[in-house]
Amino acid sequence: MILHKGEVLFRQGDGCEFLYQVKSGLFKVTRLHENGNMVLFNILYPGETVPHHSLITPKEAHGTAVAMMKSEVETISAAEWYRQLREEPGKALEIAILLQEKVRFMQTRLDHLTVGTPGERMELLTRWFNDYAHGTSLTDLLTQEEIGQLIGVRRETINRLLRNSV
Repeated sequence: MILHKGEVLFRQGDGCEFLYQVKSGLFKVTRLHENGNMVLFNILYPGETVPHHSLITPKEAHGTAVAMMKSEVETISAAEWYRQLREEPGKALEIAILLQEKVRFMQTRLDHLTVGTPGERMELLTRWFNDYAHGTSLTDLLTQEEIGQLIGVRRETINRLLRNSV
């Protein structure tokens, strides 16, 4: 399945009828809280099978995944996925490896959040995105608010960093 920038892969609250393996592209995952706050809490990249929290047992989608660029995903029947998990001994190791990779990604993200200055955090995020963005600018993929959420600063700080980098 091909999704273009802005198209939704899954929505917060959707049932777990399918899992998806990201073949190419990037997705941002946001969560709308009861108080109306929208928070960007994850980036999906090639090689991931998602939703992560449904790899072993089904659970409704925790957030909404939106394509950040032209992206390709393989749709996987959740019923077939869980059948394989029950019947094929190697499936559990496959899932453990997927989750381990996501934990390592999250450790890197936490490292990026604890680096000194906002400028240094911005540089690390930009470098990470450059590995997946195929020449697309970070600001073409994310809003200043979203960039700020990823590096732990306010939108105004992002605006200032962008102004000063030109």
